Amino acid sequence: GSSIGIKPPNVKADIVLVTHDHYDHNKVKVVEKEGTRVIRGGNETIGGIEVESFKAYHDKEKGAKRGEITMFKFTVDGITFCHVGDLGHVIDDETAEKIGHVDILFIPVGGTFTIDADEAIEVCKKINPKVVVPMHYKIGGLSLPIGRVEPFLENAGKNCEIRHVANEIEIEKDDLPEETEVWVFTL
Repeated sequence: GSSIGIKPPNVKADIVLVTHDHYDHNKVKVVEKEGTRVIRGGNETIGGIEVESFKAYHDKEKGAKRGEITMFKFTVDGITFCHVGDLGHVIDDETAEKIGHVDILFIPVGGTFTIDADEAIEVCKKINPKVVVPMHYKIGGLSLPIGRVEPFLENAGKNCEIRHVANEIEIEKDDLPEETEVWVFTL
């Protein structure tokens, strides 16, 4: 299949959330194992993990250019995560209200195929999470023509702390910051 220039992870997943079926976001077979639960939308609880989905668009033209995406919100051990996938537009207030409380927000910041750094800041303000994790930005080896994370960090850094964390962390609800922080994972 097609490659984005980065080696796939060597992990197997119990649950896979598929935001959309573009080649750079749907490699279920890479992480699938016997019994893996693949979720493409809907609301359900799996092994104590509550999963909700919300429809949005991959572009600013209500999906006319790149189609629909699914944003996911899920709660694990009392921490609520929201992954907005390849969000291509600033969400409206009604969608932000439907999403509701979020502790940790995963949001694209690289532009071109998704929202850019400034639009990501707008979405963050609407959702108001405790932690923002930027994603879908240019890193070494990536062949996609998208922007780097720095413009987002420069803008976000005016109003919140920027923390560079390891590529994997363990967190409990009590570890969440009082004020919004941006956590940049080491890749």
